[in-house]
Amino acid sequence: MRKFLLVTSLCLTAGLASAALAPVAAHADSASAVDGKMQVLPDGEAIYHHVCQSCHMPDGKGAVGAGAQFPALAGNPKLKSAEYPAYVVLNGFGGMPWFAGLLNDQQVADVVNYVRTHFGNHYTDALKPEDVSEMRPHLSVEEE
Repeated sequence: MRKFLLVTSLCLTAGLASAALAPVAAHADSASAVDGKMQVLPDGEAIYHHVCQSCHMPDGKGAVGAGAQFPALAGNPKLKSAEYPAYVVLNGFGGMPWFAGLLNDQQVADVVNYVRTHFGNHYTDALKPEDVSEMRPHLSVEEE
């Protein structure tokens, strides 16, 4: 929990405004608040710019600072399998928080496909929303 709070705090400090995340969680289509109005994030590039780039940087080369390391996505061989980045987006990994509660299956597929085809990556086998659905953590609350 501490890691999640630390990373969340670092991302907010790096320019990812919490106001941009709240509408994403509340709206089935990933959206951001712009001048108090909802704006749908239409594709993986928009999702990357609104959610990911504050830590992974606009060029996807990652960053080191404030006691944290944000891995490079540019030229990253770990992206060869689409399931790996999808798993990380859904469940988090190391200092990265999970986004399963913020992004729907289509949005996860869109941002993973964007990252895998940009920043010097040339992986063209597209991840489908159905693939993401099968990977999604299914959380249940026990009744008392």
